[in-house]
Amino acid sequence: MQYTKNFYQIKSNDEIFAKIQKEREYIGYYNLPYQDTTEIKEFAKTVKQKDIVVLGIGGSSLGTYAIHKFLQHKENDKKLHFLESTDPIEITYKISKIDLQDALFIIISKSGTTIETISILKYLHTLTDINNKNCVVVTENDSKLNEYAVKNNMKTFEIPKDVGGRFSVFSAVGLLPLAIMGLDIDNILNGCKEVSNSYFAQKGFYEEIMQKARFMVENKNRFNINVIFSYSSLLEGFNKWYIQLWGESLGKKNINGTKQALTPIGLLGPIDQHSFLQLIVEGKRDKTVTFIKVNDFQTDITIPDISLYGLEELDYINNLPFKELINKQADATIEAIESLRDIPCDVITIERVDEYNLAKLMFSYQLLTSVIGKFVQINTYDQPGVEAGKIILKDKLQGNL
Repeated sequence: MQYTKNFYQIKSNDEIFAKIQKEREYIGYYNLPYQDTTEIKEFAKTVKQKDIVVLGIGGSSLGTYAIHKFLQHKENDKKLHFLESTDPIEITYKISKIDLQDALFIIISKSGTTIETISILKYLHTLTDINNKNCVVVTENDSKLNEYAVKNNMKTFEIPKDVGGRFSVFSAVGLLPLAIMGLDIDNILNGCKEVSNSYFAQKGFYEEIMQKARFMVENKNRFNINVIFSYSSLLEGFNKWYIQLWGESLGKKNINGTKQALTPIGLLGPIDQHSFLQLIVEGKRDKTVTFIKVNDFQTDITIPDISLYGLEELDYINNLPFKELINKQADATIEAIESLRDIPCDVITIERVDEYNLAKLMFSYQLLTSVIGKFVQINTYDQPGVEAGKIILKDKLQGNL
């Protein structure tokens, strides 16, 4: 008797771990923490321009923006700009804030043919002279964009073919602009290495990631919406990056043709306590919630010891540091959610606002995404649902539709 099947069963942690180890041989983001950053750092030292302009969209910019947003208070006196959207009003407004004669343009596109990026590059050509003194290209080494760079003697950095766009922040895609802005890219990679070494040695991060992934997969039909509630405005960029990473990686058909979906939502506390929290607390029980707190904001600004007429009843907040206020707001919300006992939640605490700790958070989420992808047996690294729209757009623009 022969027996075959096309359905999948949730595998053991050992089986999933073995598959992730095997994946390291052909998925390149696992190796990025161990790269040599010398060339990037040496180039960054040569940049004299004050305005650093990143032309890229999605995976070519979201990760960089996430780290920049979190650490901009540590950057040098240069200004980092992101040109992403083809919205004509936004393009005009953002360019008006750039000194085009004192700008370095970083063109980032893995494929080299990203229509948003190339459209903006073409427009910039009408405004200023784009040349090998004010332009650097980050792309695959055999792309059309690379040909453009070589033709114009422009400096290039490679995006490895085995590194997908939304997993590329720790390649030159992110490290180059961040190094130019004066951030410690080696400490960024040290944070990644801490997570990677721990996970693959099956220590602390292994336990955390496997436990969380297994819960989400085993309960994906009931809790298919995953909320990140970040208690710091500095994490706004991280939330956006997470939404792309989670949505584009995990919204797929599995080997059985069954549609999988873990839907990401990014919230900021305390702002969204005044909006989305109501839905979490009294709405349908279809959400998990991950709270992210910052332990040390490294600033002691404090609510002053003053009374305002008519508002004396709030004087109990006097002399309270803002860093304590925001964490007490987080703790109160966490306690309220936990007391309900029917909303799965966990808490991640970032120790300090620095390169090392944010990189740990981001790399752990990349690993978590890969592990969940293995559990539900999908291709975590493609995006066929996006490609169809690109083909239709190309046909429309070429007059075929």
